[in-house]
Amino acid sequence: MMILRYSAASPYARKIRIAAELLGLSDRIEVVAASTTDPNDSLRGQNPLGKIPTLILDDGSALYDSRVIADYLDHLGGGKLIPAAPHRFDALRMQALGDGINDAALLIRYETAMRPPERRDQDTIDLQQGKIDRALASLDAEPPAGPVDIGHIAVACALGYLDLRFDGVWRAGHPKLKAWLADFEAKIPAFEATKA
Repeated sequence: MMILRYSAASPYARKIRIAAELLGLSDRIEVVAASTTDPNDSLRGQNPLGKIPTLILDDGSALYDSRVIADYLDHLGGGKLIPAAPHRFDALRMQALGDGINDAALLIRYETAMRPPERRDQDTIDLQQGKIDRALASLDAEPPAGPVDIGHIAVACALGYLDLRFDGVWRAGHPKLKAWLADFEAKIPAFEATKA
């Protein structure tokens, strides 16, 4: 059985958990919590970067980075979430956009939650917030369309992370995207099931 090292709050791990469910692979994956800050956690031996998600394969080898894991699971699951060209690149671009929102949001989270107020760098926060704002505006103008793919999952997980860590402030100015997420949540029960 494969093992997914994860944290419930990680949007990247959530993406993998949802993908596994949609691909019919959840029963082949044991989900095991990991602490990225604990030097005694076995995660650092499984992934030298000490990051989540990390997927331990049946042979003991490990895959890391959610994009690599998603590609591997999609291969196992019959290629349902990463379509063939030409739609492949739309799905991968959308995944990059969702993951990019997460990257920026995590940097803001670290800056505001880990540093005392007098040591926070407002320029860093503003730079990352600008990335999020532009991505949300782009997505609100043109929400993900077509059959659910890895891009849809990544965007939904990014919006879920913004809800979790930033009180859903994004919702007020992005009505189309808010409606899109409500529809995604209604169609994909794994989204609610993986909520932190």
